[in-house]
Amino acid sequence: MIKSDFGNRIRTLRLKSGLSQEKFALKIDMDRTYYSSVENGKRNISLTNIQKISDGFNITLEELFKGL
Repeated sequence: MIKSDFGNRIRTLRLKSGLSQEKFALKIDMDRTYYSSVENGKRNISLTNIQKISDGFNITLEELFKGL
């Protein structure tokens, strides 16, 4: 459940930022297919990659996990 909740959270943030999955993945130096699988709740993501996503949105980890 946490993987899908996290995926929904980052999808919402990405859509608010107006970026496609491809453009956001490039921004954070992550493979687009890997990022897509995280957004779809199919990947158990590492802390390092969670930090990349947080940095890509220019928010803290706390803000990234808000509401989960």
